[in-house]
Amino acid sequence: MQMSRDSFPTDWSPPPVEFLKKSKKVLQAHRRPPEDMEKEHPDSDQKVELASLEELFWNMAGPSQQAVTPEIFSGGSGCYVNNLDYLLQEKRQQALEQKWEQLLQQEHPKLDSTECDEDDREAVLTPEHRMLVEKFSVSLQVISPVHPGETVFLPRRHPLPCILDSSSLKPRSQLEDLFLRSSLSQQLSFLHKGLLSNLYLHASDCPLPLLQWLFQLLTWPPETSSKAFGLLWDLSIDGLFRQPDEDMRFWCPSLQEVKEVFHSLGAYNPALYPQGPFQHSTRGLEGGAGLGLWKPQDPPQEVALDIKLSYIYKFLILCFLVQPRSYTDASILGLIELLCRAGLDVGLRLLPKTDLQQLLLLLLENIQDWPGKLQPLCCALSWVSDHHHNLLVLVHFFLDVTPRGRQLRSHLSLMVIARMLGQQEALPLSGEKTQLSLLSQLLSLMRPSSLRQCLGAETLPSCPGQQPKASAELDHKVCYLCHSLLTLAGVVVSSQDITPDQWGELQLLCMQLDRHISTHIRESPQAMHRTKLKDLATQTYIRWQDLLTHCQPQGQYFSPWKDI
Repeated sequence: MQMSRDSFPTDWSPPPVEFLKKSKKVLQAHRRPPEDMEKEHPDSDQKVELASLEELFWNMAGPSQQAVTPEIFSGGSGCYVNNLDYLLQEKRQQALEQKWEQLLQQEHPKLDSTECDEDDREAVLTPEHRMLVEKFSVSLQVISPVHPGETVFLPRRHPLPCILDSSSLKPRSQLEDLFLRSSLSQQLSFLHKGLLSNLYLHASDCPLPLLQWLFQLLTWPPETSSKAFGLLWDLSIDGLFRQPDEDMRFWCPSLQEVKEVFHSLGAYNPALYPQGPFQHSTRGLEGGAGLGLWKPQDPPQEVALDIKLSYIYKFLILCFLVQPRSYTDASILGLIELLCRAGLDVGLRLLPKTDLQQLLLLLLENIQDWPGKLQPLCCALSWVSDHHHNLLVLVHFFLDVTPRGRQLRSHLSLMVIARMLGQQEALPLSGEKTQLSLLSQLLSLMRPSSLRQCLGAETLPSCPGQQPKASAELDHKVCYLCHSLLTLAGVVVSSQDITPDQWGELQLLCMQLDRHISTHIRESPQAMHRTKLKDLATQTYIRWQDLLTHCQPQGQYFSPWKDI
């Protein structure tokens, strides 16, 4: 049934007849001259009635009508002037009230807060209201998109002193002799003023201790490390153009020298300090080298650390591009593990890893025995951290833009899933089975109820009063772990080139995903982490189904009775 266009509200009622009669008399009285009004209304009661009716009109009118009403009861051209004066007076009064209010707030700044505190103390929730609030409350526990990270680099108030070993150097000029005999602070002034470029940039041979000294200075504050990196880069590039190809001598830091540089940045060895990181003591620099290095305009500690690591990564990229065979496979594996640990630092979680990712791709391409080193490398990287989210971020350090990068991502993801589920030793990653078939074995163990049984034996307390809170925390841990494992499973599938003979394995993965994970997640407003996990399971299922539609299966999946 359609409503009429000119319909009235249901609560509307016409004004009384007496009101209309009185308003008609008022309008007629206004149109007639004053003499007629006096003749028709000689009584004083009628005048009082007219005044009361005028007051009634004034009270019932809105703000816009009040501004127009004086025009009805006052004639002449002065009505507009009077209304303007009234508006100006009202505006002045409002400004005065605001000024009083500001003065009152300045004199009593805590007046409102004390009143609110008193109201809060007086308002006590009843048991019924408390139960209602708990029923419809939303949990603050969510699956964090940022990994917790690892404490790798500890803050240093002062950089470690870098001593230039000039015992084997022979000065070729008076300026070089002055530089070699100077203290550390004076040698740094040579660097900042650009005098070292005049000494060694266009020389026939650059001293090796100088290159090692500049590489160590990359760990100093940005104003010094930037100068050291610029000079180190220029000297290395200049040496490439000045030397013949058959007699190229390009200095590359060894794995031990890279470890020493990371130690100078504040990295500690977990094997040497199993109780946790220690606090570095303040170290004074020799010869006043620390004077003027830390200034108020220095960047934050995390940004300064990222800048220094970026200098180290860029120089190592240059080394592997110029002399890719200068490192053995064992050194490359150790360097990859060291770089991955450094990338998981807590202070670097929100910063981009562009230089690190490029260096890792270059390191993978320089491994000579790739098939034989893939399994030990994945095994070592799977133990870099004990948190599943950190290991998930570690997998994403390796981009899938090269065949080796994709292969490493797939193997490492399977290794991490197997380790988190306690199946690392029982899973034959190097056997004849494909990675999709191995993933199907692990996917059945990723059921939230199974993960809850594994984690519940260690976390649930024996006290009955603490069990509800502990149960909620356990549910969050289970969903958090399942979320990381399911993301790693998606990495395994996306790293594969799905062939028609793998169509059945991928279809089995879709069935297991729906049976073991999606159907076991009960969404609730009090547990938003379940909703996020179910969203991930749904997106993964849709992505795998899309791969099935683009992969042409073998005939046996369409016609199973063909050979009968």
